[in-house]
Amino acid sequence: MNFLRLSYKGSPAARKFTLRMGLALALGASLTGCAVGPKYHRPTANLQPFHNAVSIETRTASLPAPTLDQWWTGFRDPELTRIVKRALDENLDLAAAMTRVQQARAAARGAGAQRLPSGNLYASTTTLSQSTESMTGRAAAHLPGYDRHQNYYDLGFMASWETDLFGGLKKGAQAATAEAQAAEALHIGTRVTVAAEGADAYMQIRGAQARLIFANDQIATDKHLVELVQQRRDAGVASDRELAQAQALLSQAKATIPLLTVSLEAQLNRLDVLMGAQPGTYAAELSSVAEIPDVPEISGYGTPTELLRRRPDIIAAERMVAASNARIGQALADYYPKLSLSGIVGSQAVAPAHLVERARGVNAEALLQYRSSVLHAAEDVEDAFSLLAQSENRRNEIVREIAELQRVRDLSQESYAAGVIGLTDVLDADRQLLAAKDDLAVARESAARAAVGSYRALGGGWLP
Repeated sequence: MNFLRLSYKGSPAARKFTLRMGLALALGASLTGCAVGPKYHRPTANLQPFHNAVSIETRTASLPAPTLDQWWTGFRDPELTRIVKRALDENLDLAAAMTRVQQARAAARGAGAQRLPSGNLYASTTTLSQSTESMTGRAAAHLPGYDRHQNYYDLGFMASWETDLFGGLKKGAQAATAEAQAAEALHIGTRVTVAAEGADAYMQIRGAQARLIFANDQIATDKHLVELVQQRRDAGVASDRELAQAQALLSQAKATIPLLTVSLEAQLNRLDVLMGAQPGTYAAELSSVAEIPDVPEISGYGTPTELLRRRPDIIAAERMVAASNARIGQALADYYPKLSLSGIVGSQAVAPAHLVERARGVNAEALLQYRSSVLHAAEDVEDAFSLLAQSENRRNEIVREIAELQRVRDLSQESYAAGVIGLTDVLDADRQLLAAKDDLAVARESAARAAVGSYRALGGGWLP
């Protein structure tokens, strides 16, 4: 650090200050080309086209593809849109991530400020009185114009500036800026996560509500079956074994209610927390049952290479590579002496060799983390696409199964009306149909959640 201090009491030193500072600044500026450290090259990753993308792009969807930055609107569900918006506005994790961005930005500003000159202006006044009892005071008292009170004024300016001779301060500022950009990317990543988590909870809520309806219908059917078998047993037509079987089916149907209720409650609580509220706050707003939303088209969102420019975690990982690369230059610059106004001072390295090696190790780790982030991003997309495609395949098969079971049920009803079969056969057809409808609700929920996961894997939820 270079220091200049001017203090005068009526002296001409102030006139020399500007010249001295100007010479120092010019000298420092002429030497800024000596920066040390490796030049940064953005890491590259070669990804092949997603092999599961074909099954997604060829699927038939009733709704068009939404824009990726607001993908939740593509489900055409106003309640879902409202929930995601509230979560993005009120989520506490998102707010906390924003404070980390502010901290990183402040650190970056501080690192940049170290490259600029700084100064302090000061002034003081002192009044001294000569004692009339001292020998000097008694002698001076007889001199013409003597004043025993003297005023002294001190006006000064102190400036400091560290010339960035080998680029250490510049590299530090670059690293801090890259770290702030990484924090911003992580904040965006939190936004992507909050939107997806809110939508995922909503899909599970609608799925649990649908399954509870089918479970209660199943209980009603099984109760009817128990009553019928009880009557048949009382009439000596059915056995105790048949009655026990009917009662077991009823208990089995009732046992699903607590599990579904717990699942529904958990997702309602999860959604409240995502929206920054105490669990139970918004449960009443979702008490009205609604259909599981249909999945919109998912296509036209670019190549794997474009994914790398959109995923916040990959952006953050790349910025940390840049930051760690700059830290190497900062550590190397500390090997060299510093420049003062009077010349070069200091001849020993400030940073031990192990600090440079550590910086290089951190950079190597950051590069590996970047490559890992790229591979995990590709894995997320492939898994989400596969789950969506297979969930919809399963859903389509169950739809066909339900159509056939409905036909069986209608024929059973006709046969019962004609006296060909008993009511138990009709009720058994009802049970199979309700079980298939429950499976359909599970498949539709799974497909909707897989679509949410696909949008999340693609880095949807923000505008680059």
